[in-house]
Amino acid sequence: MTHGRAVGVMVAAALMWSIAGVVSRFLQSAQGFEVTFWRSAFNALALVLLLSWLRGPRELWASLRGAGRTMWWSGLCWCVMFTAFMLAITLTTVANVLVTMAVAPLFTALASWALLRHRLPPRTWGAIALAGIGIGWMYGTQMQGGDARHWLGTAVALAVPVAAAANWTLLQHDRTHGGRATDFMPAVLIGAVMSALLTLPMSLPFSATTHDLALLGLLGVVQLAIPCLMAVAVARVLPAPEISLLGLLEVVFGVAWAWLGANEAPSAAVLGGGLLVLLALAGNEWLGMRKPRLG
Repeated sequence: MTHGRAVGVMVAAALMWSIAGVVSRFLQSAQGFEVTFWRSAFNALALVLLLSWLRGPRELWASLRGAGRTMWWSGLCWCVMFTAFMLAITLTTVANVLVTMAVAPLFTALASWALLRHRLPPRTWGAIALAGIGIGWMYGTQMQGGDARHWLGTAVALAVPVAAAANWTLLQHDRTHGGRATDFMPAVLIGAVMSALLTLPMSLPFSATTHDLALLGLLGVVQLAIPCLMAVAVARVLPAPEISLLGLLEVVFGVAWAWLGANEAPSAAVLGGGLLVLLALAGNEWLGMRKPRLG
């Protein structure tokens, strides 16, 4: 895969990730935990089929049977991300959720600094401060407005970047100290299964219509399973900072889809706070890519 093609694949993956918010706004009956259950269940089914096709059923099941402790912890992190994201979408606006999720790279940098003793450059500390101001702006406005539902949704969404930071730090530690390149794609499948099992009891009795199941199947397959595999393939070609920067397109695409497709206009606080977060992330990643060239 050439660099240009890898960039195109990553942009396509971000576009596919971004449809979750607008698609969920067209559900008829399914709500809360049931939305999460069906999305995770369809995601797990799609991953079983895709990974079996790519690797063969025997190799897939062998990797699951031989999964070590790190693989299961990574699966738990994916479970938290899958579950918290859809719950947050049902509680607050798409823009609130996506902007809150966008701080995952900075949370990862902080976790690497605190747990792995990685030194953070001044540009990253500046980005963390700027993004913190943006998130504080969003939270402060919601708390002052007294809208507890939006505040709760944003708080639930915060679990996604926290789990993502824990996951990437865990995998980075495994690469550094494990002495081998472990394939953690089965962890995504483990996370999907755990999320479905966790939310199943709270989803009963089911209320989803056939229309809802079609949309949730679309999310499980097109919005999660396929772009996850695409991102793994791209990671072999593109450097991590460039992947993070391209991944920010999910925020832009997702807010635009919700605005144009579901008439969900973001508030001034979300636009202002979100702009600060995106500027912080984009500036940090851009400077990180420029530094090797300047050196």
